[in-house]
Amino acid sequence: MDNKFFVSTGEVSGDLHLSYIVKSISKLDPKSKFFGVAGKHSREAGVKIIQSIDDLAIMGFVEVLKKYSFLKKKAREYVDFIKKEHIDKVILVDYGGFNLKFLELLKKEAPRVKIYYYIPPKLWVWGEKRIEKLRLADEIIVIFPWEVEFYKKHGIDAVYYGNPFYEKYHYQERKGDSVLLLPGSRKQEIESIFPIMEKYMELSPSKEFILKLSSRDHLKWIKGDIKKYKNLKVESEGSLKNCVKRSAVAVATSGTVTLELALMGIPTVVVYKTSILNELIARLFIKFTYVSLPNLVLGREIFPELLQRKCNAGEIEGAVNRILENREKVNEEIQKVRSALSGENILEKYGEFILRGNENGKI
Repeated sequence: MDNKFFVSTGEVSGDLHLSYIVKSISKLDPKSKFFGVAGKHSREAGVKIIQSIDDLAIMGFVEVLKKYSFLKKKAREYVDFIKKEHIDKVILVDYGGFNLKFLELLKKEAPRVKIYYYIPPKLWVWGEKRIEKLRLADEIIVIFPWEVEFYKKHGIDAVYYGNPFYEKYHYQERKGDSVLLLPGSRKQEIESIFPIMEKYMELSPSKEFILKLSSRDHLKWIKGDIKKYKNLKVESEGSLKNCVKRSAVAVATSGTVTLELALMGIPTVVVYKTSILNELIARLFIKFTYVSLPNLVLGREIFPELLQRKCNAGEIEGAVNRILENREKVNEEIQKVRSALSGENILEKYGEFILRGNENGKI
């Protein structure tokens, strides 16, 4: 009988990680079939999409509350689909606001289904109260080394072989002097962050800029005529790797992309800004020293973080200039991120574990 999987993620970064796992499993077992909630990366990897993540791309506490009834309805539909199609394995990827509720419902309505939570919510950031919900998963698979000890402290043996991006993103020789701008992949991010990046461009008219968007369609979320900037090139079809090769430094909205940039060796200024209400709620629940993954990996700031009030054109200009003045030291720190996340045959081992239950990853 063919292996049938239901998959669930909710954002571009999760979709990318999911696509890697789908490819790994499919290589080991070409007859495997995948259905579920995902995006273009997973579709290209072979997932039959029953719900696009484009309908789920929300950020912030307030926005999640607005879509609560919609997400609850969808969770019920997915459980019904799993029962109807006799699916016996589910892979959840990140997207904790939805997937933890979905996990609870699955265990109640379809207890025979084996659930793998790949890249669980960052409870070491958001607080540990949701650990009991996460414990419902049959297997927890992590991609950062410190998570192993975190879960062990709670009596959970997490599976870890290394970070998949270690195999996917390699150091790039950079020959250009452009500033790479990455305002994010969601409407709310781009509408919030790009105007600040635009003001930064106006402060630095002598620099060349590359605006990297994940889709040409995202230009519709940018107000005003950016064609007036003769020193700005817009990239949507080209790869992030090629953009990095042409750049000396990046300015990126906080997210998975900051880790991708670190592994490719480009110094980055991390920016983020949300509503005052979301900020107040975050301060109540979030426990963190840093928000960007490269800084979390090493436990110190190697990428400057400009959050909320510090997220402005003047601060960005200053941070970029400091990086350019200290390139050698910054580059040495970036190389340490790569070393900390290393492993061998990482994705093959994760695929093997999900497909056949190899226990060797538990440490």
